Amino acid sequence: MNRILSIVQVGHPVLREPTAELTPEALQTDEIQQFIDDLIATMRAANGAGLAANQVYQSLRICAIEVRDNPRYPYRPNIPLTILINPVLTPVGTEMFENYEGCLSVPNLRGKVQRYCEIDVSALDRHGNPINDRVRGMTAATYQHEVDHLLGMLFLDRVEDSTSLVTWDNFERYHRAQVAENVQQLVARYGS
Repeated sequence: MNRILSIVQVGHPVLREPTAELTPEALQTDEIQQFIDDLIATMRAANGAGLAANQVYQSLRICAIEVRDNPRYPYRPNIPLTILINPVLTPVGTEMFENYEGCLSVPNLRGKVQRYCEIDVSALDRHGNPINDRVRGMTAATYQHEVDHLLGMLFLDRVEDSTSLVTWDNFERYHRAQVAENVQQLVARYGS
């Protein structure tokens, strides 16, 4: 039976500490496998696009990513369920795009951040198998957001212009249409 875990809110120290890497042996334990299932269940229950272990009080280098017709992000392309263990992201080139981001640990607030258009991903999957992939566009932005969590960073740290910060309602009212159009252009270019 999967548990829905409590999500840490901004200000708690666990969000600011770099997380601990896991060994392939640790991944094989029932405890870690159950935690991954609980992390996925919690992300889905909260309609998140991703969730990092330290967002549920566990300082482990694990994150879950998934977008399936998400009501919080109806304009975003789907991303299949992906579990990243000990991820390392490497930008491909220097091109970046502006992205309005929010976070389950920073409720009711969104702001503009710069994200790399393409990144190489090196990680383990939940069973310890290597992942070596290149992701682009909005998918790349989602990966960068979640891996930032594992390094003790929040999207707030990447907001260069504090006047871009808005509540969820004001994002919907004043910015969503433009963001949706920008995402469509990004998806047309990168396919994700």
